[in-house]
Amino acid sequence: MRSELFAPEFAESQATGIQKQGSKMCRVGLDGEVFARAGSMVAYQGQLSFDALGSGGIGGFIKQKLTGEGVPLMKVRGRGDLFLADAAQDVHVIDLDGSDGLTINGANVLAFDSSLSYDIRRVSGAGMSSSAGLFNCVFTGVGRIAITTKGQPVVLVVDQPTYADPQAAVAWSSSLQTGVQVNDSFGLGTLIGRTTGERFTLSFAGQGFVVVQASEEPPVSAIGGSGSGQQSGEGGFGGALGGLLGGR
Repeated sequence: MRSELFAPEFAESQATGIQKQGSKMCRVGLDGEVFARAGSMVAYQGQLSFDALGSGGIGGFIKQKLTGEGVPLMKVRGRGDLFLADAAQDVHVIDLDGSDGLTINGANVLAFDSSLSYDIRRVSGAGMSSSAGLFNCVFTGVGRIAITTKGQPVVLVVDQPTYADPQAAVAWSSSLQTGVQVNDSFGLGTLIGRTTGERFTLSFAGQGFVVVQASEEPPVSAIGGSGSGQQSGEGGFGGALGGLLGGR
């Protein structure tokens, strides 16, 4: 049998751990356990088991209910090959070395090593009364994480005041000082009875990086699980209460 599908670029990766499989898929060469977004499995080989975890432990589940943010998770155990994807979004792999945490919009988390821990926290400056709903997932430890973006992202080096739309900001260095900028002081938020959609922006200061995707779609709450699986694009910056309870 002959086909362009049998070309080397379509062949399965043979590396272990979390790896990119092409540009829109993640392959995990598994011998142990990994955490992945619920509903993101598109194929697997070998002896693997799948356990739904909500948002990762009792504390994380309760916090997700309060904030609307979080990652509907499954724990995958065993030995074999696991293939993950989320609505054909681009996949990127980041290695954490323990020197700094990584803050991520929950809608963009695809999979991460079990050696990493995460918590749900409110962006500094987003008060309880803010309608911006700025909550996010903070990952710490040593390990690898796979994230998704809608389209090719840009990585901004933060060495001067930097601002981004809350739905376009995918991930950033946790050591950065963050805040919420309200852009209505000169009537910018109102144009002939319509808002510009730019009323709230995230501000970043310090030394680090911000990953921005080519999309600013309104967030969809992750409360209650994964929705329609890997096609749902669940998660996002949602909710109106702060991070009061401990995570996983």
